[in-house]
Amino acid sequence: MEGANNNKTIVMGPQFCSPQPLQLSIKKKVYFLAGHGYEVKDDFGNIVFTIQSVVGLFRSKVLIFDAADVPILTLKRKNFTWHSTWQAFKGDSTDEKDLIFSAKTSSMFQFTTNLDIFLANNISEQVCDFRMKTSYMGSKCDIFAGQSSTLIAQMNKNNTAGSIFLGRDKFMVRVNPNVDHAFIVSLIVILQEIASSGKSSSHSSTH
Repeated sequence: MEGANNNKTIVMGPQFCSPQPLQLSIKKKVYFLAGHGYEVKDDFGNIVFTIQSVVGLFRSKVLIFDAADVPILTLKRKNFTWHSTWQAFKGDSTDEKDLIFSAKTSSMFQFTTNLDIFLANNISEQVCDFRMKTSYMGSKCDIFAGQSSTLIAQMNKNNTAGSIFLGRDKFMVRVNPNVDHAFIVSLIVILQEIASSGKSSSHSSTH
């Protein structure tokens, strides 16, 4: 596991880094009886990752599978924290020793969902390793290396009738060369999970 060095941004593994810019589409799929998931495809329509949410009584987690259907990452919401926090673990583990990174909201009160990302070896969490800056309404997101203005990936949301009425959101993600696209996809999924849990809690508070 590495940060941004040797002109490469490797978090999950070097096999997820492309020397060329990468354009990915992330489509949210809603299953009426079994929650939701995501499907990630490249420019040629090939499936790169499939993602499935697993919702329990007190915790929710998300599993990310590669094209061969092997689990590469488990995302889990951390309970009882001031900031909305998600942790990412290797494979299908949720063991602390397999922690790869944590993502947490930059502040408790914010109109847009901005996230600070800390790699597992960044114990003090004084300075984030990556950060996400989201536009109002979450239609656009920029991902930066550390506190710098170095953009490593960008997400734009496609608003369609399906996304508005059925919750089938679609996101276009541009990943810069030599940037770990599995890591970028996991960040976009965390962002959407935080946004959707915020919506559901606001709905429940109004009923």
